[in-house]
Amino acid sequence: MKIFIDTADLDEIKEAESWGVLDGVTTNPSLIKKAVEKLKNKGIRIEMDEYIEEICRAVNGPVSLEVKGIETAEMVKEAEILYKKFNHVNNNVVIKIPVNTAMEEEDKIFEGIKAIKKLSEKEIPTNATLVMTPTQALLAARAGADYVSPFLGRIDDYMRDKIGIKYGKWDYFNGALLKEIEKNKRSYNENEIDRLYKKLVSVEYCDDGIYDGIELLESIIKIYRSYNFKTKIIAASIRNSFQVRKSAELGVDIATIPFKVLKEMMSHYKTREGMKKFVQDVVPEYKSIFEEV
Repeated sequence: MKIFIDTADLDEIKEAESWGVLDGVTTNPSLIKKAVEKLKNKGIRIEMDEYIEEICRAVNGPVSLEVKGIETAEMVKEAEILYKKFNHVNNNVVIKIPVNTAMEEEDKIFEGIKAIKKLSEKEIPTNATLVMTPTQALLAARAGADYVSPFLGRIDDYMRDKIGIKYGKWDYFNGALLKEIEKNKRSYNENEIDRLYKKLVSVEYCDDGIYDGIELLESIIKIYRSYNFKTKIIAASIRNSFQVRKSAELGVDIATIPFKVLKEMMSHYKTREGMKKFVQDVVPEYKSIFEEV
C-alpha cells in the first residue's frame, strides 16, 4: 500500500518526506485554506503559485490539486490551467474532480463524471474525489479516472449523525456494531410475510447496504477487481490508524493520511516503555563497541 499525506501544509509534507515513507500528496481547497490561515497567523504572506510549486517539488510522487468549478466546461478549463502551470515542476500533478458537484437535489449530477471523461481523453490524470458510494466509484472508473478517493471518515460521520451517536473527529467507528444492534432489535412474532418484511426493513441503519467507511472501501475494491479496472483506489478521509490498518488489510492501492494519523501509526506506550528499558540497560562493555577508535 502506498502512503500519501493528506495536507497542504508544506512543513508537514517535508517532514513526512524526510521519514522515507511518503509516496504522494493530496490537497483540496479546505486543506489549502487551513495551510494559508496557519501562515497568516504567523505573519507570513504567500504567493500561491510559488507555494504550490514548492509542494510539487517536495515529493517525487503524485500531487493532487483540486478544481474549484462545478460545471463541466469550467472544471476542464481549470484542470488545464493547473496542469499547465504546475506539472512541469516535477511531472507529478493529478487533478482532483468532485465525482458529483451537485449541492442541491435539483442540481446537475453528472458534471464531474463528464469532466473526468474529457480530461481522460486529453490525457490529463484525474482523481475522482468526494466518493461516498460504490456506484459513484464505478462510474468514475468507467469515465477513465486514474484515481478514485472514497471518503471513509465522512461516511463514518454520516452513519453516526444518522443514528445520533456523539463522536470526535478522530474517533474510531465500527459499523459491525450497527449490524448487531439491528439483529437484536429485529425480534418479531408476526407470521404475515408482508408486515414482517416491512417491520424488519424499518430496523435498518445502513446507507444503501454500507455500514461504515471500511465497508464502502471493501465494496469498491471488489467491484474494481471483478472488472480489472486500472483506476487506483485511494482510501481518503482517514481519521485514525485503525482505518489505515483495515485499508491495508483489504489491499487498497493507496491511503492518504493526515499528518496527525501518520504520527499515531508509529506511537505505542509499550514501544516507549521498551526504549526506556533498552537505554537504561546498556552496560559499559556494550557501549565501548561504539566508541570511536
